[in-house]
Amino acid sequence: MEDIAVVLWLHGGGWHSRAPMRGASLAGHGLILFEGSYRLSGEARWPAQLEDVRQAGREAKAQAGDRPLIVAGDSAGGHLALHLGLRGIDEPDDVDAVMAFWPPVDPLADDWLQARKDNDPWVGLIGHQPAPGDEATVDSTPLTHVGSGVPVLLVHGAADELAPVTQTTAMASALVATGHPVHTLITHGGHDLDLRRDEIAAVIRAFLGTVLEAPDGR
Repeated sequence: MEDIAVVLWLHGGGWHSRAPMRGASLAGHGLILFEGSYRLSGEARWPAQLEDVRQAGREAKAQAGDRPLIVAGDSAGGHLALHLGLRGIDEPDDVDAVMAFWPPVDPLADDWLQARKDNDPWVGLIGHQPAPGDEATVDSTPLTHVGSGVPVLLVHGAADELAPVTQTTAMASALVATGHPVHTLITHGGHDLDLRRDEIAAVIRAFLGTVLEAPDGR
């Protein structure tokens, strides 16, 4: 299959560990895979992770050349992919699309607080309990950075107990309200779904077909 774009893949793991690489199947969609890394929360606090994925984005852009650059990731990696797409690497519009799989986006949502009350990885990420108006909480929350117009694909399992599905539905609503093209799939299953599943592969194909066929690459 023709190499139609470069995808920077960012791993999950609650920001504190490195989850298995789940993005390899994206190569089957004609994407050149570039795997990025970032400091874990035990090594550095936010925004070190954003700084690291921005550097990975620069390296991926260099590899992409004239091809579009897509940023993707699962779980914590999806969170970072959203940040990179919404805020840019060096410019606000230098990422062509984002694919975020079951991403955490709001540490203050009631169901997030309930699901992670005994083990909230956001505490490790920013170094303290997230709170309304807290600078690190606001900055690390993707919901506060919508509006760039970058196309976004969101996929989430309805039975996800680690990152409640309402994290994605809230993100989709915020993106639509601020003018982002959005594809969203809510499907059966929990956390860490197989990207090769028929319905997930189908929505990835549909998303890529939409964003990569636009005349301006967006």
